[in-house]
Amino acid sequence: MELRLTDVNPVERYKLLIGLVIPRPIAWISTVNEAGVNNCAPFSFFNVLSEEPPLCVTSFNVRSDGLTKHTLKNIHRTGEYVVNLVDESTADAMHLSSYEYPEEESEFEKTGLTPAPCTVVKHPRIAEAAASFECRVWKRMEIGPGREFVFGEILVVHAREGVIDPASKRISETAYRPIGRLFAGRYCTTRQRFDLPGGIAGLPPDA
Repeated sequence: MELRLTDVNPVERYKLLIGLVIPRPIAWISTVNEAGVNNCAPFSFFNVLSEEPPLCVTSFNVRSDGLTKHTLKNIHRTGEYVVNLVDESTADAMHLSSYEYPEEESEFEKTGLTPAPCTVVKHPRIAEAAASFECRVWKRMEIGPGREFVFGEILVVHAREGVIDPASKRISETAYRPIGRLFAGRYCTTRQRFDLPGGIAGLPPDA
């Protein structure tokens, strides 16, 4: 099959792309609104891009009612946010927080999550998360109707005890069990892993 995406409507393009590019990491973003209500929501058009400066990017679309997502409104207002990483133990809460709750209702309360203070940014992180990135907006890019990229500079990393080795800064494969987004309500674990011999020319095997 060959498909020219100019001949495919945006809804079908979305289904194609999220079904083929899998699994995707999940940015579980936590913020607080002007009224002091803590908010968190997952986004799977997300990844890290660079270590110098340390950058991540998240792609936002609009709500089902066509309005700006509460998370993005809070980011626009403050220029800051927190990316929390999802593992198997927090998967249910993450999925539940994806529903479109009214702005005056907190996803933290709906899901039983605990807001924890950050070191630099004013927003809360999710205490139960395997790891959290305190982020400051590095650049915003509107790329089309109802779609915006937010590039964030990662300022501080928080991690659950045992996830990061203090000396080597390597991540424990046993203490950190992340999940990936597939499509619709489907996710996957990262339990089955394998090694390949050697590495790419010019790069260490674990790059």
